Amino acid sequence: MTTLPPGPTTPHLVQALIAILTPHRGMRQLRRRYGDAFMVKSPVFGRALVISDPAEIKQLFQTGTDIAENVQPNLGRVLGPGSMFALTGDDHRAQRKLLVPPFHGRRLAAMERIVEDETVREMATWPEGRPFPVLPSTMRITLNAILRAVFGAEGAEFERLRELLPRLVALGSGLVLLPTPRMTLPNWTPWGRFRALRREYDVVVNRLIDKVAADPDLEERNDVLAMMLQSSYDDGSRLTRGEIADQLLTLLAAGHETTATTLAWAVERLRRHPAVLRALAEEVDAGGRELRDATIIELQRIRPVIDAVGRNVRTDGFRLGRWTLPKGMNVLVSIDLIHDDPAVFPNPRTFDPSRFTGKRPDLYQWIPFGGGTRRCIGAAFATMEMNVVLRTMLRDFTLAPTGEPDERWHSRGVANAPAKGGIAVVHRRRGGAVSSSVTASTGAEA
Repeated sequence: MTTLPPGPTTPHLVQALIAILTPHRGMRQLRRRYGDAFMVKSPVFGRALVISDPAEIKQLFQTGTDIAENVQPNLGRVLGPGSMFALTGDDHRAQRKLLVPPFHGRRLAAMERIVEDETVREMATWPEGRPFPVLPSTMRITLNAILRAVFGAEGAEFERLRELLPRLVALGSGLVLLPTPRMTLPNWTPWGRFRALRREYDVVVNRLIDKVAADPDLEERNDVLAMMLQSSYDDGSRLTRGEIADQLLTLLAAGHETTATTLAWAVERLRRHPAVLRALAEEVDAGGRELRDATIIELQRIRPVIDAVGRNVRTDGFRLGRWTLPKGMNVLVSIDLIHDDPAVFPNPRTFDPSRFTGKRPDLYQWIPFGGGTRRCIGAAFATMEMNVVLRTMLRDFTLAPTGEPDERWHSRGVANAPAKGGIAVVHRRRGGAVSSSVTASTGAEA
């Protein structure tokens, strides 16, 4: 017998518009009305259960993939059938096993220099003393860093991807919110333009595969493409070109926009919390990182750039906490709602990095990277990247505080960004002293 919570009865198109235009306010209103679980209707996901209870989230993330697999449909619609988002079961586990090593350990440490180089290069263009949005700048930093990490040395193909990928990712992010068309649409439509860009991407990646495969020093290379070309499954078979292209696009897209957006939120939050900003600058001067680590965790809690992660029920009568679910139902885990739950995080709308100072978050409650077998494989890379960019910014610049109102949430499709792009006012530091303009203050409402 199916047991489900109540939910709004408005038409699914109306619910979809609310979800797109006011995702956070809309979901929080639903929680106030229905509690920590409720039903919604979506043109993409159909009738779905939304949960934010910690115990139910933990149970879902720990459930085997034979019972609850990745939400359907998912980002595989735009990233390709060989992407991590599209794969399920044994295929997903096999590919994940191949792709985890490049983003951990010694190789991750080697990528720090790449990130710092790109950060210094981009920040050299920053204007002093006048407001500017940092999001376009952090987009370039994260794009160039992930391109170099994935493909190694620069070249004509690298430059083409640097121009092509922002358009491909931006268009794909918007299409994720729409149902997949049942027919091939002409090139003047969004889906047609996306397919044309994807064909161009495939041509460039195929040239890069040929170039890297022919490198006599292939075994000495540390870039992700070189490692993928040398990797093999347990049965000895190699990744196909299609699988490589899909997985590289997944890494480039997932490792680019979300990290850049979190960095823009970092600027937006820190300018409105000068005591934290000053303490971070002093810590950088002293060579520390504990507060910076805690700040990055708190940023992702209070300003998660992804609304939800999900699972699709594959067996009838699945018991999830208080609910009994039918086969085929999608379950959406609301990242924002659990991060905003005062029973989990006291005073949740206060930006307070000290809640994570010297401690690690519970990965079933703090879930900006998702959880379980579907947790983002690039989480360690993204965390390193944010740490290096913030360290470099605080080392080289004074970020001016502001009393302006908080920037609103703005949906970019997949990611939620500050509406004005994270407005910054900076002054280049000379001599390493923390600017006296950064004055102490108490915590404020986020």
